[in-house]
Amino acid sequence: MPAPAPRKKRLVRAGLLAAAAGYFAFVLLFELPLLPFTGSTAASSSSSSLPIPHPRRRELVAAAAAFASPSSPARPAKPAFPAGAPAPAAGGARPLPIFSSLLLLPRPNATATPFDATAADAFAAARPHLSHLQAAPAPASSASASPAPPPACPASVSVHRERLPYDGVRVVELPCGLAVGSHVTVVARPRPARPEYDPKIAERKDGEAAVMVSQFMVELVGTKAVDGEAPPRILHFNPRIRGDYSRRPVIEMNSCYRMQWGQSQRCEGFASRPVEDTVDGQLKCEKWIRDDDNKTEESKMKWWVKRLIGRPKDVHISWPYPFTEGKLFVMTLTAGLEGYHVNVDGRHVASFPYRTGYSLEDATALSINGDIDIESVFASSLPNSHPSFAPERYLEMSEQWRAPPLPTEPVELFIGILSAASHFAERMAVRKSWMMYTRKSSNIVARFFVALNGKMEVNAELKKEAEFFRDIVIVPFIDSYDLVVLKTVAIAEYGVRVVPAKYVMKCDDDTFVRIDSVLDQVKKVRSDKSVYVGSINYFHRPLRSGKWAVTYEEWPEEVYPNYANGPGYVISSDIARYIVSEFDNQTLRLFKMEDVSMGMWVEKFNNTRRPVEIRHDVRFYQSGCYDGYFTAHYQSPQHMICLWRKLQSGSARCCNVR
Repeated sequence: MPAPAPRKKRLVRAGLLAAAAGYFAFVLLFELPLLPFTGSTAASSSSSSLPIPHPRRRELVAAAAAFASPSSPARPAKPAFPAGAPAPAAGGARPLPIFSSLLLLPRPNATATPFDATAADAFAAARPHLSHLQAAPAPASSASASPAPPPACPASVSVHRERLPYDGVRVVELPCGLAVGSHVTVVARPRPARPEYDPKIAERKDGEAAVMVSQFMVELVGTKAVDGEAPPRILHFNPRIRGDYSRRPVIEMNSCYRMQWGQSQRCEGFASRPVEDTVDGQLKCEKWIRDDDNKTEESKMKWWVKRLIGRPKDVHISWPYPFTEGKLFVMTLTAGLEGYHVNVDGRHVASFPYRTGYSLEDATALSINGDIDIESVFASSLPNSHPSFAPERYLEMSEQWRAPPLPTEPVELFIGILSAASHFAERMAVRKSWMMYTRKSSNIVARFFVALNGKMEVNAELKKEAEFFRDIVIVPFIDSYDLVVLKTVAIAEYGVRVVPAKYVMKCDDDTFVRIDSVLDQVKKVRSDKSVYVGSINYFHRPLRSGKWAVTYEEWPEEVYPNYANGPGYVISSDIARYIVSEFDNQTLRLFKMEDVSMGMWVEKFNNTRRPVEIRHDVRFYQSGCYDGYFTAHYQSPQHMICLWRKLQSGSARCCNVR
């Protein structure tokens, strides 16, 4: 009976030997061909170019390469741009010109103008930025420092009067903007009225005494978008204690985007209609006692009649105007669901609805200016997360927004869009709205024309954006309002030499364009004629004082030539070729207002080359949006998307005012 034990051991040993043999066979047949036989990293890299003999290894290497290739996410992820450069266009497409070939040659001293000196300085200042962008990117270091953490988001901000200047604009930072439920409380005292001599504020006739004025402004402002422009005013709250043209106390509220004011809301002492004019259930304007708020004879008669028939007397409380010269007040500004609410000394005074194009987190500062002495400012219930203002907040790195390769044949319409380097949100909104029309037609091409920013990091992000979306042309000078005309020349050059087009259109990145309607207008002119289409200004005179003043040295004439408003106009290709030729020959007159410059060039072309048919249409709107528009100006990124959605539903109606 002891015999079965040795037999069992032999069977176990045989099974182990069979398993070992199977394992070695697997290694010899499948794993050994995939093992690298070089002993060093250098040897390994040098052997990577040798042919791969085994089909299984070829398959795995191909799969690994595909996995490692950069791809753009459907939505912006942590980094704004993929790690690698975008893949080259297939099918032998034309190379992508990211940088404009515009070159400003110095003119002889006899013909040089102040504009030439300004432009030369801007081109010279841009050279180090341009060299940095055109240089090959350095390999990323594995030991590179991680990005700096975003600024802290305090739950409250408190500033006492010692930390604020006595006069001028006083600013309190709100690092992470506002959120629903946020409060900003201002404790201050209006100053006594002072004589006002500025004719823009208080006009007076000869011999009249100066008008007495007492007013101040409390504003929620956003981040400045363009150098030379004031930051957007998300809320403008302006009490005028001595009144304005109405001669009675008034409170005016408004918003301002790209230095263009919306429709004002004036509270003049009359209560708003509760049925229509409410914000979160609060009246837009509360009633207060006015100087002429005495009872009329009719109201007195009604009161006596009610007494005679036994009706109870109405109980009515009339509040005074909420601000008094020299009297301390406590004003609280609250962010609600539908708008801002203003309470003074515990009483609701006014409410202002949110306007399309602004979000609460955009309000990054409180600005106070005017005839007021501030005691303290306290902001509470602020958001605890920081809204990123980096490009990845706006740019959607998706293939669907990339421009198609440039066509190899001439096109019917080329659209040049003026933009600033930091306008990531504006460009993205254009791509996602009316520029989509260009992706459906190979006969229309649109490109952004952007000058360089004074900050290297902004230019670096701009170049990445240009390389990915393939719809940006970088013009080689430092951006300035006075040099916008050079972008217009670059647009004409691109529409002549890079993408030859029958018509060239210029617009801004805050202009919404109905391309089909614009083309319909252009085609009303015979195709063999020179044409200039837009909203034409006739016999306009230059302003000689104020912010937009033009000196006699810059423009000696008393009247401008007839010109189309800058937000949107179209010229024929022969005019574009003439502009480029004159620029190359250094005979093109350059003026800081690009729309006036275009009118000047068209006038000279009309006088020296051939007649130009000028078509005027007010639907190329300059001052905003009106139903039935061809172009709508001063549209925020949110407005762009809103207008596009309406247009897709068959409606050319505007979105609500800013």
